[in-house]
Amino acid sequence: MIVTFRSKAHADIMMFGDIAVNLLKLMGHSGTVPGALLAEEVPMALDHLRKAIAAHKAVAHKATVDDESDSAQDGDDSGERTVNLTHRALPLIELLEASVTAKCDVMWDQ
Repeated sequence: MIVTFRSKAHADIMMFGDIAVNLLKLMGHSGTVPGALLAEEVPMALDHLRKAIAAHKAVAHKATVDDESDSAQDGDDSGERTVNLTHRALPLIELLEASVTAKCDVMWDQ
């Protein structure tokens, strides 16, 4: 499933469904698709998302440091990297910021 976020203030953002639902929940929403936020709800959702991403970033950094020391000890250098949640959230954060500035609703659907 692909979820598309829409706002009159920003270009549409498309995300894989599992990531989109996770970000919706971090924003304080139920995670249902389709859905919407009224313009007056967007600032609070943006604040929730920023705080959750900051907390996730702190936990992920600690895990990365621990994994690197374990990999160095094990001799594991597979080099496989994943895109972390902080980077995946950036386009949605930009959309929400633009929507706050323009006082626009935000909608999403499949």
